[in-house]
Amino acid sequence: MSGRYELSRLLGRGGMADVYFAHDTRLGRTVAVKTLRADLAHDPTSQARFRREAQSAASLNHPSIGAVYDTGEDWIEGVSIPYIVMEYVDGSTLSDLLRSGRKLLPSAALEMTVGILQALEYSHRAGIVHRDIKPANVMLTREGQVKVMDFGIARAMDDPSMAMTQTGMVMGTAQYLPPEQALGRQADARSDLYSTGCLLYELLVVRPPFIGESPVAVAYQHVQEEPQPPSVYDPGLTPEIDAIVLRALAKDPAYRYQSADEMRADIEACLDGRAVAAAGIGAAAVTDNATVKLAAVDPPEEPGQPKGRKSKVLLVVAAVVVIVGAVLMGRLLFGGNGTDASEVSVPSFVGQTLKDARKMADNADLTVSVTASKPCADQSKGHVCSQSPASGEVKKGSAVSLVMSTGAPKVKVPDVTDKDEDAATSLLEDKGFDVKSTHVVSGKDPGTVLSQDPEGGTKAEKGSTITLKVAKAADKSTVPDLTGLTVSQAKKRLEDNDLVLGSTTDVDSSATAGTVVGQSIQPDKKVKTGTAVDVDVVKAAATVQVPSDLIGMTLTNARTALNDLGLQVALASGSSAESDALVTASNPTPGSDVASGGTVTLTTQSQSGDSSTGTPSPSASTG
Repeated sequence: MSGRYELSRLLGRGGMADVYFAHDTRLGRTVAVKTLRADLAHDPTSQARFRREAQSAASLNHPSIGAVYDTGEDWIEGVSIPYIVMEYVDGSTLSDLLRSGRKLLPSAALEMTVGILQALEYSHRAGIVHRDIKPANVMLTREGQVKVMDFGIARAMDDPSMAMTQTGMVMGTAQYLPPEQALGRQADARSDLYSTGCLLYELLVVRPPFIGESPVAVAYQHVQEEPQPPSVYDPGLTPEIDAIVLRALAKDPAYRYQSADEMRADIEACLDGRAVAAAGIGAAAVTDNATVKLAAVDPPEEPGQPKGRKSKVLLVVAAVVVIVGAVLMGRLLFGGNGTDASEVSVPSFVGQTLKDARKMADNADLTVSVTASKPCADQSKGHVCSQSPASGEVKKGSAVSLVMSTGAPKVKVPDVTDKDEDAATSLLEDKGFDVKSTHVVSGKDPGTVLSQDPEGGTKAEKGSTITLKVAKAADKSTVPDLTGLTVSQAKKRLEDNDLVLGSTTDVDSSATAGTVVGQSIQPDKKVKTGTAVDVDVVKAAATVQVPSDLIGMTLTNARTALNDLGLQVALASGSSAESDALVTASNPTPGSDVASGGTVTLTTQSQSGDSSTGTPSPSASTG
């Protein structure tokens, strides 16, 4: 590989490529090298897909997307073998994690999904749809960082071949395949969100939303069947998690999250214990037309696949279409749903923006028209206030009249200053306002409204928030007993009681040096929060140094030297007590610090050579 990359062990093998652990000799770093399989080197489709992956991924630079460093090609026996040099990710795929059978905590599954959505936010802003989000294409590093890999079938959103390849093959993996891709329709950013919803489903309950005996059977379920909420398989999952997953798995892209950012925001709200925007939006119903189109989708064909196998798969597709067609014909002939096929149900547009209402109308084969705008007490500006008809069945193509909100009507804000907080709150809420109070220390009676925003007498929209500043008494703290604590311990004890340490004064005391023996405010007294408490601290005892030349002195000279320093002398048991005996050892040792007035124990031997050591002899101590 241009002599630059040294390949070693095989890291993985996919349907069209092998990935090797390698070393970049020029930059001295570890990389992963993906090479097109030699048996696919003559296939123009595989070559194009492989090069497209390099182009797509190389244009993206995000911490949650596996980076591409270099591309090139090797010539083996006259055949071009393209390769991609990628960031080496030290970790495992989510597919490996799921195969281990280890169930994740819901919070861990949600956090991993946030990482995937961050990568998709970035790639979608760059105009690139991944189109193959699945566990095998997402890696988790040892540090817990998510990396989205393999942009092999990614496409630019404005690419006319977004839906199908040139051979007409549906792209993607069956268990994570959005309905629109299964039907060969245009894929967009919302298609990646559907696949992400399938992946989140599997991380939560260790099974994908749809399971079948063949890829075609699974694709059929993606198009026709509603997924079970994840809580069916794990009752411990919350309704908020169900809502997030089911919205991502809506059949109609218009009913899904409209961006990776929107889905990520809902997941982060769920993790924080806040309300999620997904209001139990289920999967959209699939039209008869969509079912028929399933018959036009060719199943994926692997290179070199026997024609007989493809024929069997086509027979399965045909069988599925026949069954679905029979069910639909039965409904039409025998009134299975009790409605005229030319009629559709009117969705509720109230609360939607005009843009979203038009999308919903298009999906329902209806049109909408704005007939009026007026203040609406329960809808913010720019949202649908009411509609006609409000519900029921109408002919396809009918128009629904919408009244748009110009905002809530404005009303006069009462002046509640100097009123009691409870009375002020009741008065404002009776006028249709929300109330928020902040409490501040004041000399006025606790609970008295000091000020309000907006001020009394002004006008504000119904439903807007009035902020009240309310008086409260100064907070009180109890002074703790600091006796016997070190200065740092006393400081911590005071801070725990919302107090602070004041000045420290050194005092003489027989108590342990460095400990508190007095405080300026007596224990258990109630004082204002933040009050400083001064303390008296025992001074550390003065020290002197044992003479360094003590060893070898006569006992007389050693005693004199130590007494001059204010130290006492004791003899070790059995030591010679002769005045001219020589010092052979001391405790503390020469050069050590000892408290002023302390005792030094000497070991001596007579100059005749007799020596002895042992415990100090009290009778030998001198003053």
